[in-house]
Formats: sequence, structure tokens, C-alpha cells
Amino acid sequence: MRRQWLLGVAVLAAVAGGTATVYSHFQVLVPSRDNVAGADRDVALEVLFTHPMRGGPVMEMSRPRRFGVLVRGRRTDLLATLRERKVGGKTAFGASYKIRQPGDHVFHLEPAAYWEPAERKMIVHYTKVVVNGFDSGEGWDALVGLPVEIEPLVRPYGLWTGNCFRGIVRKGGKPVPFAEIEVEYYNRTGRAVAPCEAFVTQVIKADASGTFCYVMPKAGWWAFAALIDGDEKMAAPDGKKVDVELGAVMWVRAVDMD
Repeated sequence: MRRQWLLGVAVLAAVAGGTATVYSHFQVLVPSRDNVAGADRDVALEVLFTHPMRGGPVMEMSRPRRFGVLVRGRRTDLLATLRERKVGGKTAFGASYKIRQPGDHVFHLEPAAYWEPAERKMIVHYTKVVVNGFDSGEGWDALVGLPVEIEPLVRPYGLWTGNCFRGIVRKGGKPVPFAEIEVEYYNRTGRAVAPCEAFVTQVIKADASGTFCYVMPKAGWWAFAALIDGDEKMAAPDGKKVDVELGAVMWVRAVDMD
């Protein structure tokens, strides 16, 4: 549990008069809706880098390296549609997309690497989310082919609160045995209050086949981030070679049953 250890160090530093803090980072790629079936076919996508359960702060983002959508086996590059915006004084992005055909739309993002000085590593979170187009129900489990990726074993939309989301963590297309997955709720309103630090980021592990399961206890968007060490080092801002954290991130929404 690397982040828990680092957080403990940060807490001790704060008690001693320091200001260091280390929280889990999540790349956000959240649509305004995950099901499109009526006349209104526009989907707005929110793109930022933050601590979801804490409601912030937002970290500065450089322009992403890749942004697109996969529908019925066809990929469309949407990088040019990203528009820069400010959230909490930091650079974030947004995009708009019109659903024009039946089929599940797998939106995916490769951000520019982010330097985390507290952990002395670069972070790259390959992120995706699925939007259902016209109740097709086809294509939700399609793999984009990202370096690290979560393959959903449960359709990632139309889920009630209390449903279990299952997936396989893959690296280079192959399952990652016993991968560690961090899970956080997107606490937009700030109404969800964690009774203590352990509740902010849920931590689970995949089994020997790379498969994991998590029951979502509250309505809203949930982020699943499988954290995997990169094979090659990357240059930090000071030019020194440092470790790389690759994140396979997937966003899933749960809805209360009325």
C-alpha cells in the first residue's frame, strides 16, 4: 500500500510543522450522461485531474496526448475537440460530442505525464468511460488497446446502486495478477463525508487472473484505477530519470432505484 505509507509520512510531516500531503490522484473523464436514447443526443465530457472523494484540489493538466471514441470497431480521433478551461484556477479540459448512431461509445484519454514530486514519479492515467447509444447494448466490453486497461465484465452503465462492477486489469493485453485497484467516489457536492482517512480511497486487489469486483454503495460516478509500474523510466522536470506509474482508469455510474 504505497500511498497509505506515503500518506502516513505526510501526516507525520504535517504534525511536525511540515506541509507535505499525498492523496490519490484520479484522471477524470466523465460524461454528462451515460445513456442516450432521445432527441437530445449531445454529451458533454469533463476532463480534469483531481482527488474525487475530497472534491479537489484540481491539479494542473497539460494538453492530453490522445482523446477519442471507439464505436462498433471504428476509432475517431477527438483530440481537436478538447477545449481548455479553468477549474479552481487550474487548467482542465472539456469536450462536446453528438451521439449519431446506435452502439456503445468507448471514450478514452491518454493525458500528458504528470510529475508528482511527493512520490518522485511520473503519472500517466489511461482513462475510459462508456456511453450507451440508443440502447444498442453492443460494444461496451470492447478493448481500446491502451498500454494498461480495464476490461469490464459487467456492462458499465444501467447499474443500480449496490450492483457489483467487475473487470479484468490488463497490461499489454495480458491480465495482471493481483493488481492493486484504488476506488473513489466523485464527491461533487461534498455531501459524502468519510469518517476517517481509510474511507477516502477504497483499495482492493485483483485475483490471480487479474479479475476484481467492487459493490458501489452510493449513487453517482465511481472511478476504478488499477495502478501498475511502468517498464521504462521517464524524465522528470529536472531531467533525472524516475519511475512511472501507469493507471488503468475506468469510470462507472450507479443510480438509485426509486
